[in-house]
Amino acid sequence: MSIKHLLLVGLLSLLAACSSNKATVLDESLSESELYAIAQKNLDANNYSLAIDSLRALESRYPFGRFAEQAQLELIYAYYQSLELEAAKSSADRFIRLHPQHADVDYAYYMRGMTSFTRDRGLFERFLPLDMTRRDPGAARDSFNEFAQLVSRYPNSRYAPDARLRMVYLRNLLASYDAHVGHYYLKRGAYIAAANRGRYIVENFQQTPAVGDGLALMVEGYRQLALDDLADNALLTLQTNYPEHPSLKNGEFRHHVEPAQRDAGWVESMTVGLLDKVLTPPSMNRETQMEREMEQQYQNALTALPRDIRAPQREEAPKRSIWSRLTFGLFD
Repeated sequence: MSIKHLLLVGLLSLLAACSSNKATVLDESLSESELYAIAQKNLDANNYSLAIDSLRALESRYPFGRFAEQAQLELIYAYYQSLELEAAKSSADRFIRLHPQHADVDYAYYMRGMTSFTRDRGLFERFLPLDMTRRDPGAARDSFNEFAQLVSRYPNSRYAPDARLRMVYLRNLLASYDAHVGHYYLKRGAYIAAANRGRYIVENFQQTPAVGDGLALMVEGYRQLALDDLADNALLTLQTNYPEHPSLKNGEFRHHVEPAQRDAGWVESMTVGLLDKVLTPPSMNRETQMEREMEQQYQNALTALPRDIRAPQREEAPKRSIWSRLTFGLFD
């Protein structure tokens, strides 16, 4: 049996073991205080699935009891710790909707941001040094907006300082993602799109490390389009503010360098390709969500180009008939 099959069997066994934990049947005669005590005991012991059962039972049996609102808050936490992120987010949304003036509603806002922050980090991302700037940024954008809502509504919340730090990280990640997209445009010869993406980074992601990459994109894109004045202005800004940028050599612009990627460790080099084949459906192996998005944006940018500056397109070969294929073209 190959390593691939062994890994697959191991993963399936793990999933089966996890799914075999059936919900605990709680005595119908338990009081509200007893249910809450059981939930607290399970939370303290990190038995989150059992805590969820107790908290859900408490909420359904005593919806207007003295522990009901606290149980709803702790249910968000228990779902999050169990990596049931959609359930955690739904619970947070529900608490915000039902108790908008609650003293601890800021916690629900914070946990809503945390669910999106964690959503893009699966099991393997936690242990393998993958480059998050190349991943689809949808969850990062959601998380940034949700943390921003917390900071805006509750600037003095105890969770606001942590939310602000996470927003800085997410903003850097989003800026780096756009730099990768711009570099992809350069590779495809979509220089207008590359220059516009660089300008977008410079205008919207100030004080992030990717601003230098944005300026380099502008220089390269404008040079390729023979827009020398715009290229020179971008280059002067790059030289003045980012003299150590990789695209500069002795102060002169040589070529645009792709945004830095963290070196992959030996574990990633040996396992990522194999695990991708095991865990990913065949139709998804060759193309990531990011690549599909960049390809679509590239095609949109190409369509928007004036006809007189488009690169000549290679004519498609005429389609062969079934008869032509069967006779190997002998009678064409």
